[in-house]
Amino acid sequence: MSRTRRTDEGHGNLGSKLSGLAVALGCVLFLGGFVWGAVLYQPYTVPTQSMSPTIGAGDRVLAERIDGADVRRGDVVVFNQKSWGDLPMVKRVVGIGGDKIACCDDNGRLTVNGKAIEEPYLPKDAQAATTGIPPTTVPEGRLFLLGDERSGSLDSTVHLDEAGNGSVPRSSVSARVDAVAWPMKGMLERPTGFEALPGGLSEPGPLRLVIASVVAGVLLILGGAAYGPIAKRSARKARPARRREPAGVR
Repeated sequence: MSRTRRTDEGHGNLGSKLSGLAVALGCVLFLGGFVWGAVLYQPYTVPTQSMSPTIGAGDRVLAERIDGADVRRGDVVVFNQKSWGDLPMVKRVVGIGGDKIACCDDNGRLTVNGKAIEEPYLPKDAQAATTGIPPTTVPEGRLFLLGDERSGSLDSTVHLDEAGNGSVPRSSVSARVDAVAWPMKGMLERPTGFEALPGGLSEPGPLRLVIASVVAGVLLILGGAAYGPIAKRSARKARPARRREPAGVR
């Protein structure tokens, strides 16, 4: 066996080992990311236009499972409130316990504790409320919710005369929406209008890391699996052709 052939075989064995390692690591990342996402996130289909244009009717969203105690102003949440129909609903939190909500100021903006809130996610040229919201104090442990499509959303403004001044208990929240998965609109816009209020904004969930893990796993699996055929083809091209001797020659 020539030295060149031994070297080629050594490179081939090393390549095969690295290929197998890449496939194994890819499987770990892919399956780990998939399981991680399934544990943390729940998909929902939003049936109405009440959160338009942020979320349209029929859009498929990914919502991180959280405790209601972790909800902050500006979050888009999934909740279930019996007096609202006892079905999963998606709305935006604009007030928490102790907040005083009102609408609208001279520029048509929602106010929280007297501070006007900029809401760039609302439909263009739309006011923060179509019928106005009288000064309303949110009871402790509860949340005041509005749809982004304020003209047609059945939200806290419809329930102002009920106990809790239209608010829902934090315990009714089951998840916080991080992204619109279909159509692929991506991560929700950060509600920076609430950032200066006490408590600030919620931090996004690990959805980007979950997706990165799954994508990296797929690439490693495909790359590792493709090594074998590519290496064999390259070896055939690099192998010198056998020299044929004329018949009868010894």
